[in-house]
Amino acid sequence: MKITPTRFFPFSLLLFLFLGIYSCKDQKSEKDNIETAEVETEANAEPFFKLSLAQWSLNKPIFAGDLDPMDFAEKANEMGFEGIEYVSSFYAEQIKEAENREEAMQKVLDTLKAKSEEFNVENVLIMVDGEGELASPDKAEREEAVENHKKWVDAASFLGAHSIRVNLFGSEEPEEWKTSATEGLKALSEYAAEKNVNVLVENHGYLSSNAELLVEVIKDVNMENCGTLPDFGNFCLKREGGERWEAKCIEEYPKYQGIEEMMPYAKAVSAKSYAFNEEGEETTLDYKRILKIVQDAGYTGFVGVEYEGEDLSPEEGIKATKELLIEVGSELNTNNN
Repeated sequence: MKITPTRFFPFSLLLFLFLGIYSCKDQKSEKDNIETAEVETEANAEPFFKLSLAQWSLNKPIFAGDLDPMDFAEKANEMGFEGIEYVSSFYAEQIKEAENREEAMQKVLDTLKAKSEEFNVENVLIMVDGEGELASPDKAEREEAVENHKKWVDAASFLGAHSIRVNLFGSEEPEEWKTSATEGLKALSEYAAEKNVNVLVENHGYLSSNAELLVEVIKDVNMENCGTLPDFGNFCLKREGGERWEAKCIEEYPKYQGIEEMMPYAKAVSAKSYAFNEEGEETTLDYKRILKIVQDAGYTGFVGVEYEGEDLSPEEGIKATKELLIEVGSELNTNNN
């Protein structure tokens, strides 16, 4: 049959319309698939770090006698954490009061280890307080502090925790502090290395919160198992009346700069929180900015929730901090992939 121009025009028009509709459907289907994949990626996104609970977040119920520190693993499990960070002072008193301190210590550790296994949480670290000043300019005091810390290194090793967190209090004169801090920290780190335990310094006030100076100490110690534990909020250099705690801070190190300086040496991170607005944002700290610093440092370990606010109950504050970390951490992880 001969196809005339008159007959060809309707045929070609129909063919053009058919191909156009098919093409649009194909593009729409491809777009839908991409959007579905993006939604699924966002829904399945997780933070770039793991979550642990710092026992200090529960200091109020523990001090009030409403929570037995021996039940910490159970409490953390109930709140959805996979790791826990102990505070030595919650156990030290009962150990010191015992007739046989070594037996008392072992009994505590046996219980804590059994509980962590029962409730399937990882023992991450022990925050050690009240065992002397590792940066004391007095050599005898410094050496005594090192000896006092060794039992907690042993405890961390027994529990399978990767680190102990220490304070570097001592001299308030920068150069003297740096020398003393390096000597005390190195001596303890050498002992801890034999036990495969890290010794981490937290920015915990005064010269230890001067991140630039602290990093110089870490570099001078120059040991693989000696590092930092950046706390988002502890950058107070001086308080009224020379007080170490509680009093109003009158001089502070730039916190975001401090976190950035400490992160290359970090083997743990403490997510301090104080207050939240109705949208769930921390009102005193820029969590997105901080967690981007943490992410850019290549850190993927545990981030410990440490709520110290007054407006929420400890449980509510812990939950708010955890939810914020998951939200921001997941968003940053998605954007990075």
